[in-house]
Amino acid sequence: MEVQKKTRMTKQRKVILEEIRRINNHPAADEIYDRVRKRLPRISLGTVYRNLDVLCEMGEIQRLELSGPTKRYDGVPQKHYHIRCVCCDRVDDAPIAPLNELEDDLYGTTVFEIIGHNLEFTGLCPQCAKLHHQQKKEAS
Repeated sequence: MEVQKKTRMTKQRKVILEEIRRINNHPAADEIYDRVRKRLPRISLGTVYRNLDVLCEMGEIQRLELSGPTKRYDGVPQKHYHIRCVCCDRVDDAPIAPLNELEDDLYGTTVFEIIGHNLEFTGLCPQCAKLHHQQKKEAS
């Protein structure tokens, strides 16, 4: 029988979690590090990365598996989808409920054991769309 070790909420983890939830913009680890250092000046980037991993394992946050160049974190641990701007890499929450029936539809039609899915929408954020349309107008 395996005994699970209870992970404590250390002061460092608590500050990291508070900062992720405070900014609510799906920050990268270096953005989190910059904010946390204002409150804990002696913390290292490695410590932030390790604690982000622990917070993910604890179910307090989630690591976003998006196709953009930056690995990001989300302070909302519940399953939900995201929209990523292909120009500036901005990430927002998609305003739709998770499509759990996708997994149900796939069950029994594959040899894979389905454990979840990721769905990412891509597009242009309002600022990039405005710039894109202005450039298109100027080019015509």
